[in-house]
Amino acid sequence: MQAQNQLQGALSRLLLVAENYPNLKSDALLRDLQSQLEGTENRIAVARNRYIKAVQEYNSTVRSFPTNLTAMIFKMDVKPNFTVADEAAVSAPPKVDFTKPAPATPKS
Repeated sequence: MQAQNQLQGALSRLLLVAENYPNLKSDALLRDLQSQLEGTENRIAVARNRYIKAVQEYNSTVRSFPTNLTAMIFKMDVKPNFTVADEAAVSAPPKVDFTKPAPATPKS
């Protein structure tokens, strides 16, 4: 009787997991998407910082003696640094909408 109760409990838990499988799968996919979005944000920040550093090094080279003489001959001007009109918009995380779009109506 005790073995039967244990078996029945295990089966009920298994059925519960099987019923929730689509939810479990979507939760895992959502976590993967969040991870990918975070990675993308990090790659953008790293690329922006590398660009800013490269422009600073270039500008230092163009302004420094004796390389500024060569820069003048080849008309190498100082480059503007990275600027954004709205810094808050760049630093805000992207909005992701998971609502389903309305189905397209067939054209006749």
